[in-house]
Amino acid sequence: MTATQPAPITNVRAAAAKAVAAVMGGRNLDDALAAVSAPLSAADLSLLKAMAYGVVREYAALDWRIHQLMDKPLRNEPLVAALLACGLYQLRSMRVPPHAAVGETVAATEVLGKPWAKGLTNALLRRYQREADAIDARLPPDPELRQSYPEWLVRQLKRDWPASWRSVLAAGNTQAPMTLRVNRRRGDRDAYLKALDAAGIGYTVPRAAADAVVLAEPLPVEQIPGFAEGRVSVQDLSAQLAADLLEAEPGMRVLDACAAPGGKTAHLIERTEGLDVIAIESEAARLGRIRDTLGRLQLDAMLIHHDAADTAGWWKGKKFDRILIDAPCSGTGVIRRHPDIKWLRRETDIAALAAQQLRLLHALWPLLKPEGALLYATCSILKAEGEDIGRAFMEAQREAVEEVIEPSPYGPWGEDCGLGRRIEPGDQFDGFYYLKLIKVP
Repeated sequence: MTATQPAPITNVRAAAAKAVAAVMGGRNLDDALAAVSAPLSAADLSLLKAMAYGVVREYAALDWRIHQLMDKPLRNEPLVAALLACGLYQLRSMRVPPHAAVGETVAATEVLGKPWAKGLTNALLRRYQREADAIDARLPPDPELRQSYPEWLVRQLKRDWPASWRSVLAAGNTQAPMTLRVNRRRGDRDAYLKALDAAGIGYTVPRAAADAVVLAEPLPVEQIPGFAEGRVSVQDLSAQLAADLLEAEPGMRVLDACAAPGGKTAHLIERTEGLDVIAIESEAARLGRIRDTLGRLQLDAMLIHHDAADTAGWWKGKKFDRILIDAPCSGTGVIRRHPDIKWLRRETDIAALAAQQLRLLHALWPLLKPEGALLYATCSILKAEGEDIGRAFMEAQREAVEEVIEPSPYGPWGEDCGLGRRIEPGDQFDGFYYLKLIKVP
């Protein structure tokens, strides 16, 4: 270790506090965790992730409790604030012995270079142990605190999901299941279920998608039978519906715009032999993820590093039978997987994302053959990125006719929302929106 290199953080609470503080300062949670997780054992890494995800998920409610326990608020001390939240979360929601939760959290103040906070941390956590019931009883009923969401998002969800906004908020605070997609090129689902049975791995078989298996408990991919060999992939149930909806047939030319990380590209190729698939991604690193995905599955597609909407820079003039636009969006449908979305996304982002979504639709529509189908998808649960986009596009493109999406022949999913079909997050499904358009000259 050189003099310029910081010592690795081996105190899990200190590492979690650094990750949480980074998120609240604007950094992606996965990147924040990667920056602090290198020296940890597998067991400590699991504890780190559980703690960091939980604290980010419940940050507003934890922060409110911290303020109740302090005589005066912390000022300009994001690391200490994050560490206190980690301490409270352990006492409230984790199966960590209270003495270990308090002791290790106090010890983390030294690791973080905040020795002055040692007494504060100890006193605050011990006071919460004594007064937890009284403090929790005073928590205001506001969903922004109870469910830990920004006010603007609560307001939009109340408007867009008037009958079920409470369950939508609650779903975002649950742990998402781990869902696999069986690669039909390497055997059908029934054959793969036998491999899970032999390995003693529990699962359920959802009706909505023919290739899906939901594991009873998440597992590291190294422990999933056949993953390294390309027999299965990890992909949410909602995302697996795209291949069914596109209805691609052998010999068709298919465009997957905004294709990273490549799950839908791969699923299309797995499902239908003889497709001519082009996958486009504007970010080089994310294009590499598509390449890795296809390599593991032993599949092939033409990959292009470009802005899909800038068609003059990549399109050679041959039109497509099918186009999939899984557009960049707010990600509000996958908050249960990425709780940092709550705090990183801003209300002002939505209009800019909607403009980008419309830009993609208008740019790629001319590339579709007559009678061809375009599938627009987002992992958003906001109307502004779903049916509002569809209506705005169809008003300008008279050739675009909706093909009403019926529930899957395998089993029901989602709900008709007037234009397209939306999926409420919860249980086996991430929040999603699909709109299928046919080009009618």
